[in-house]
Amino acid sequence: MTDDSPARIFIFETTHHAMWAEDVAREQTIPVEVVPAPPDGGAKCGIALRIPERRSDELTNALDEERILYRVLPA
Repeated sequence: MTDDSPARIFIFETTHHAMWAEDVAREQTIPVEVVPAPPDGGAKCGIALRIPERRSDELTNALDEERILYRVLPA
């Protein structure tokens, strides 16, 4: 995902959760980009996932099904 369309940033408490979330997204063909977590986002993990805003509900549902803890920020 490299376009300038509106996006959301998913942040995680651990790197394990971030990598697991990336795997879940890719398995469900949800386009995500691994990016540095915003310093003001309060995440304990240094990586985050950037996703097109129009697809964020899909990722939210997928992560909820897997019980992966996350928070969503505007990009």
